[in-house]
Amino acid sequence: MQPTSSAYPIHFDVDYPDRPLDRVTTFFRLILAIPILIVLATIGATGSDDGASFACIAAGILFIPPLLLIVFRQKYPRWWFDFTLAYLRFHNRVVAYLLLLRDEYPSTDEEQTVHLHLPYPDVSADLNRWMPLVKWFLAIPRYIVLIVLDVGLVFAAIAAWFAIVFTGRYPLGLFDFTVGAMRWHNRVIGYAFALVTDEYPPFRLAV
Repeated sequence: MQPTSSAYPIHFDVDYPDRPLDRVTTFFRLILAIPILIVLATIGATGSDDGASFACIAAGILFIPPLLLIVFRQKYPRWWFDFTLAYLRFHNRVVAYLLLLRDEYPSTDEEQTVHLHLPYPDVSADLNRWMPLVKWFLAIPRYIVLIVLDVGLVFAAIAAWFAIVFTGRYPLGLFDFTVGAMRWHNRVIGYAFALVTDEYPPFRLAV
């Protein structure tokens, strides 16, 4: 799924499950997710949206290598970008599964119904080589909003769990909020850590 020309260059979406969801796998979701969380943990993340844990993975894998390459070489190797994109897509599939957005078990390589697009930057033409040094600081207002959104995600996930267990459906309003909060996360990560765009993330949950 590709963004339109007027959209923010970092695009995230999840297909709405317009069908009954599996109540049994929803009920035991935290237990069923343990194997895939272990896989995610082996590459340095917890599979959650915990700020401290993601800061470690972002610094060690997503942030420092491209920062150094952009600043000193004005390069963003395609293989490193592909790794970053593949990792973030996998991370998002796991988070979407934990947040009950879908009941397909997260694939380590297939896109499934969770869509993330990052633009591959032409560093010399698309990026300011010095911006990576300050993007993490410029994004502070976005971090503050993320704290509030993460609190809302907890309550949304609890409400969705009850709704799915008793009705088999994920309420559309809760679904849109949860996807919007994940979209906000991905825009901040793409801007401040993956460093794929200099365009500041918009203050909105929508596309």
